[in-house]
Amino acid sequence: MKILLLEDELMLNESICEYLESDGHKVEPFANGSEAFDAIKKSSYDLLILDINVPGIDGLSFLEELHELKIYVSVIYISALVDIEDISRAYNLGCHDYLKKPFHLKELALRINRVKLESQRPRVHLRISKNYSYDQEHSLLLFNDEPQILTKKQSQMIDLLARNRGMVVDFEQFQTYVWSEQLVDNATIRAEINRLKKNLKEDFIINVRGMGYMIDKP
Repeated sequence: MKILLLEDELMLNESICEYLESDGHKVEPFANGSEAFDAIKKSSYDLLILDINVPGIDGLSFLEELHELKIYVSVIYISALVDIEDISRAYNLGCHDYLKKPFHLKELALRINRVKLESQRPRVHLRISKNYSYDQEHSLLLFNDEPQILTKKQSQMIDLLARNRGMVVDFEQFQTYVWSEQLVDNATIRAEINRLKKNLKEDFIINVRGMGYMIDKP
């Protein structure tokens, strides 16, 4: 795999590079987030290994800014941060793994191999319109194979509709699946659907009056 490594501890940076290259990977090391960010705009990588507290762009903001550029790469965070808010933010940004320092280099290699295996697994994409498809394995809405950024509720709505293509999803199903049986009225569900539809480049969600919503099988 071609790997970008962002780690500002020089000895750890060198140790990771040496170990992973001996394991057959190609590693490009950086100690500054801004320099690493410039590099990824010019070249493609199979995996990013990111520390969080680094000079320049920090590791979490790094991933946020990549998503704004619609660049999506598998990420493993390596960090001494143990605060649950930092870890939650990392996973909410879509990282594949979070390895707390100190760690054994072999453990990092095992995590990398898992990401590699996942990337080689055939994806099951459901076609839901001319240009939209849905990646069931990763719960991602794709537009011309490019992942789309949605809120958690919008992602859950798309998941429910995509997995039930050709069938009406009623308001009770939305309430149970998206709001975890929290009491919300139909107007709230309609409003959330309308916000979702405004984010879409194609209108493939059909309003079935008095019943709910559906996606037709293309």
